[in-house]
Amino acid sequence: MSLSPQWLDELRSRTLLSALIGKSVKLERAGREFRACCPFHNEKSPSFYVNDDKAFYHCFGCGAHGDAIRFLTDNKGLPFMDAVKELAAAAGMDVPAADPRAAEKAERASGLHEAMAEAATWFTEQLHGIAGAEARAYLQKRGLSAATINAFDFGFSPDSRGKLKAALARFGDDKLVEAGLLISVEEKEPYDRFRGRLMIPIRDPRGRVIAFGGRIIGAGEPKYLNSPESPLFDKGRTLFNLDKAAAATRKSGRVIVVEGYMDVIALAQAGIGDAVAPLGTALTEGQLERLWRLAETPILCFDGDSAGQKAAIRAALRALPMIEPGRTLRFATLPAGQDPDDLVRSGGASAMEEVLEAAEPLVERLWKHELAVAPLDTPEARAGLRKRLADHAATIRHGDVRGQYLADFRRRFDALYERAAPAQRFQPRSGGGGRGFFQRGKPPEPPPSTAAHSIRTGGLDPMIGRAVLAGLYRHPQLIADLAEAISALRFSESELARLRDAMLDAAFGGDMLDSDALGTILAQVGLAGATEALRAPNRLAFSFLRGNADSGRARRDLAAVIEALAARPELDSALAAVTARLMASPDEAGFAEQRRLRAARDEADQALAMLAAGEDGAL
Repeated sequence: MSLSPQWLDELRSRTLLSALIGKSVKLERAGREFRACCPFHNEKSPSFYVNDDKAFYHCFGCGAHGDAIRFLTDNKGLPFMDAVKELAAAAGMDVPAADPRAAEKAERASGLHEAMAEAATWFTEQLHGIAGAEARAYLQKRGLSAATINAFDFGFSPDSRGKLKAALARFGDDKLVEAGLLISVEEKEPYDRFRGRLMIPIRDPRGRVIAFGGRIIGAGEPKYLNSPESPLFDKGRTLFNLDKAAAATRKSGRVIVVEGYMDVIALAQAGIGDAVAPLGTALTEGQLERLWRLAETPILCFDGDSAGQKAAIRAALRALPMIEPGRTLRFATLPAGQDPDDLVRSGGASAMEEVLEAAEPLVERLWKHELAVAPLDTPEARAGLRKRLADHAATIRHGDVRGQYLADFRRRFDALYERAAPAQRFQPRSGGGGRGFFQRGKPPEPPPSTAAHSIRTGGLDPMIGRAVLAGLYRHPQLIADLAEAISALRFSESELARLRDAMLDAAFGGDMLDSDALGTILAQVGLAGATEALRAPNRLAFSFLRGNADSGRARRDLAAVIEALAARPELDSALAAVTARLMASPDEAGFAEQRRLRAARDEADQALAMLAAGEDGAL
């Protein structure tokens, strides 16, 4: 369908903007314009103006601006074409059809809409008639007010196979079957689908009835019965109450997803009007897209039981590939054994608001779920946790968000499973004349070089930091093994810190890395220039910067340098603490600990100095 600018201009000119907006916003005359409190943000004094002559509205508070079509898309949440069709119908204009088949489809849908609207009216009449006494008693028992019953157009379908069919006979059986109101079985007359049920209309974003949900009044199965899919009703793209919630969402800035339509209705009666629900299925990609049109971070609120939490994690995993900056989810969990109706009855709307305020980010929900999957008391189980987290992050299509999730999972994992303390990790190796990173029995070393001195004073000197990252670029297989020590390095330049984090994220992805693959990954996150700098000559004589890139010595030296650099600040901190304690209360154990820490610090300095100078005796 192609709408020309001329046709759209004619549509706008035939629409009195103040009359359109005045249906949902209380306007007051202000000279040649109208003003009101803005429907797009909460305010106490009016700053929203409507100008009929120029056919636009503008809010001086939040900057909302647009015409009649924009108002319907932004305020009511309608898709563009639905907004155009609604305005065209009010203005008496025909929307151009793309081809005869599209026109035929539109005409058929129009007839189905009419049948559904008439069915909804008939169901409402039955509820308030003699046959609806039991249904009215049920609604009263549920605590639903007359205002709520009217707002959601509750109805009742008598326990009969043909009363609705007779009432809507003018539409013909074929159309009623197509609309899902009748059931057609071979060699039998079509009969009413809904019998002996409380009826709840399901509407599209324009407020038109497209399906029904029927709840059994007494005993029987299924408890809830929804209309089948039809030309009007796509279950996977429809959310119950979307037509009403859209306006409430514009004011609150949020949208809440609960499990069923009775939950939505209970919240609406309590004054929480920005809730919607799927229709008996798990959330789909199409429903998530609709939610993100309303709010950046929809809140999914499920029961605290096992079924509710499984539904939450299914929704989380389905949403994960689609998240990006400005598109994510939060998860709120109801108290065990309570649904929204129970909660607002016992504690009012404030109790529900407390649950919503405590909603967790998507990353937190995934982390907690994976921690609880199985015991984590073996290295294999912990490796499994790490792989599952990496697999989840890998499904995110947006590169930067994927990298942030990898980094967040890595930080959480490292915090949970820390290695041994650095003071112990840097004990001298001894025994049998063997050679270690910090060898005993050697002549005293010369004073540390300038490079080694800069290592132990504050953040890493950029030249040393760049040398270490260059070594990791040449030997990326070491990154995962040394992840905690690498994370602890203090870089004085933010670009180097970012490069370090990107390397860790790449290693955490689970793939075997070589330099080429690592370079590709770093380029994908915008670090191609920084990677080139790693290849530039460095005046430090570390063995891992030389041409023998495949030697075992280069890898051992690189590991030793990183471990020592990571431990050095902690050794200083531990030494300062024990010294302060000794000044207050001297004892032999304290003096022994002080000597041990000093020896470890001196050995680290000597090893760093030798490694920085490239001396063979360091091995």
